[in-house]
Amino acid sequence: MTGTHILAFSSIIFYLIAALLIARKLFNEQSIDQKDKTFALLLGTAGLTLHAFVLHTGLMATHGINLNLVNVASLVAWLIAALLLIGSIKQPMESLAIIFFPVAALCLIVEQLVPEQEQIASGLALGLQLHILFSVLSYSLLSIAALQAMLLAIADARLKNRHPMPLMRVLPPLQKMETHLFLLIWLGFTLLTISLITGFPFIDDILGQHLIHKTVLSVIAWIVFAILLCGRLRFGWRGRMAIRFTLAGMITLLLAYFGSKAVLELILHTA
Repeated sequence: MTGTHILAFSSIIFYLIAALLIARKLFNEQSIDQKDKTFALLLGTAGLTLHAFVLHTGLMATHGINLNLVNVASLVAWLIAALLLIGSIKQPMESLAIIFFPVAALCLIVEQLVPEQEQIASGLALGLQLHILFSVLSYSLLSIAALQAMLLAIADARLKNRHPMPLMRVLPPLQKMETHLFLLIWLGFTLLTISLITGFPFIDDILGQHLIHKTVLSVIAWIVFAILLCGRLRFGWRGRMAIRFTLAGMITLLLAYFGSKAVLELILHTA
């Protein structure tokens, strides 16, 4: 077992223990006190730190950055976990770790088991580096927003059916959750806008560069989120309307990048 495997295995253990600690409290109908929350977040931070070392090994190639599908998925999972940990300092977001920490652990498992494929990006212009950075940030923020929307939908349905669930006891009131949801969407939408703006100058041949599906779907996702935010400002859209648009936009965005990248790498075997 190599040093990278040991780091990955340790990170997976930390992620899963942190998620299990939070889940055990919730599903045993016990509240998460500050001591338990701090311990879980420390475990998550340990997993995040080790995950960063594994990521560095996978991403840093001799002649550039290895941006294959597995590495990028692991990077996005790492960034989501990092944003979640930072957000949990001020907001009760630790319940989201029940889903996102195991997802990060799964990405690490796949990263260790799947044979490495090189999709080397070298000599990247500053504008293209910014495009990649803002793309990953927007995907991560909007992924958190999508999960927040799903939790909002479940909580709303449970309240209407008079069947509260343990998770609701650690979540903020629905109105505050909705406000937080739109804050995430505004931030993610802004970063997605910058991502598109910084990416368009580097499109020389949209068909030859295999970018047509990614570009079209990304623009469609941008339009979906733009309509949602305009509807929020103009008509006060909330509740189910907000949830549907958020999930529709995020699914489109995931297809734009991970869907098209999976087809190119796994089916067409091209960069």
